[in-house]
Amino acid sequence: MNQSQRIEFRIGGMTCPDCRQHVVHALQAVPGVYQVDVPGWQSARATVTADEGVDLKALVAAVEAAGYTATVQSQHPSASIEGKPAGHDAGYDLLVIGGGSGGFAAAIAASDLGARVAMINAGTIGGTCVNVGCIPSKTLVRAAGAWHAAGHHPFLGAQTEQVKLDWPMLRAQKDELVAHLRQGKYVDVLAAYPDITFIEGHATFQADGTVRVGEKSYTARRYVIATGAQPRMLPLPGLEDAQPLNSTTLMDLQQLPRSLIVLGGRAIALELGQAMSRLGVEVLILQRSARLIPDHEPEVGRAIQDYLEHDGLGVLTGVQVIRLSRESEERVVHVRVMGQTRVYRAEQVLMALGRQPNTRNLGLEHVGVRLDENGAIAVNEYLQTSSPTIYATGDVTTNPEFVYVAAMGGALAARNALGDHQQVLDLSAMPAVIFTDPQVASVGLTEAKARSQGYPTKTSMIGLEHVPRAQAAHDTRGLIKLVADASNGRLLGAHILAAEAGEVIQTATLAVKFGLSIDDLTGTLFPYLTQVEGLKLAAQAFSRDVTKLSCCAA
Repeated sequence: MNQSQRIEFRIGGMTCPDCRQHVVHALQAVPGVYQVDVPGWQSARATVTADEGVDLKALVAAVEAAGYTATVQSQHPSASIEGKPAGHDAGYDLLVIGGGSGGFAAAIAASDLGARVAMINAGTIGGTCVNVGCIPSKTLVRAAGAWHAAGHHPFLGAQTEQVKLDWPMLRAQKDELVAHLRQGKYVDVLAAYPDITFIEGHATFQADGTVRVGEKSYTARRYVIATGAQPRMLPLPGLEDAQPLNSTTLMDLQQLPRSLIVLGGRAIALELGQAMSRLGVEVLILQRSARLIPDHEPEVGRAIQDYLEHDGLGVLTGVQVIRLSRESEERVVHVRVMGQTRVYRAEQVLMALGRQPNTRNLGLEHVGVRLDENGAIAVNEYLQTSSPTIYATGDVTTNPEFVYVAAMGGALAARNALGDHQQVLDLSAMPAVIFTDPQVASVGLTEAKARSQGYPTKTSMIGLEHVPRAQAAHDTRGLIKLVADASNGRLLGAHILAAEAGEVIQTATLAVKFGLSIDDLTGTLFPYLTQVEGLKLAAQAFSRDVTKLSCCAA
């Protein structure tokens, strides 16, 4: 049985991305080398998998001949697989673990490169977004908004006829849409790529470097992990007795509760809390931080709390949950607020405190993949883990938990894993939307973050009452805040609280991505009577009093 070894080098003299390629090509040319991994020119390291008899002096000389230095850091035996050295002529070029948006993007990108690719998936195909995340939750949010609006039309006033909500029908419609999109966007898409091998089952990395699924083992030159995350359930005392809901189980209830306590004050908590309230549930939100959505601008957090309270939700911030309990059909939440112990009761409790990466039982400890303190896979800007041949994308990593980040990262991870060029995942212009009513949308830096990064800042802020579209729609709730570099006027961030703010934020995203200035915005034509015109008005507010501008004023 062939034996191989893994040799770690410290590389000196790399100063640009091309240097990485030079080192890779130099080492690959040495007889007995099966695989070379150089994470990036800034990493100053290289990992070589080679025959046990490879000439170390020849490896060092090859690097030096290319104009760099190489120092051996360590040597380890590398287990052989099916009679062939690990990493050499493996079963696949790329093995993708996870069948959600990130995994699909990686597999498709690898297929487009002509690689031999397989995807391993445990559970329902499609991942979080289509099955238990974006699609079902936003469907309910939209339905709840429509139900609410039907009784509070701005022109017709409150409706006199009371129609009972048909929750089973609403839930069935949600499930039907989920099934339709799962079939069309995942099952049918997979069928359109017959060169992608689909393997069903739970994947576990083994100590010999193989990936085991059931009774079979698989090998590849490179791997992409895209196993996603699940709702985080904090191990509070009384958890087992109270059996709180999570975002998944809430949307699958057979009937709606009369009352609901929501633990959390970020996107999932606010979206589902408002939706349940609009469907007739008495809702109380308990948030640990001093304000809702604490990562956003404070003006936005304060305003969305006002709107939620006006909508009938109870909101309490600065809350420390001590324990949970159950008394007959009531759930009880014991908390400490401003040094005082209080008790709140409801029929159900929703724990909406973020998500837990799906890294348990993957065997990552066998292959040297480092996790952070929350159990997420640590990746560099190239989506590479601490193990050079393994990449990761999506909610299982330390990157932001958005489906579009997972998908872009999946494609990029596959290309980086299989190609010579390394591409960075650029998150500097990443839009984010919270689908409350009004919506919260943001891109770039907040004022506080811009200052912490050393930017001299200037800001502008207008209320939606100054946006003609909002006036025409009889909905002037919200604001637009812009953050700019005071030295050159470049837009650093945009923060919007408005109906359909998610449709507006992309214009600001392009401005941030391509380094546009406030003058660029004010000098651009914006169509009249659109919500996005508010961006131009907010840009004008840096130097003008928008109350003294006529319609479409330049």
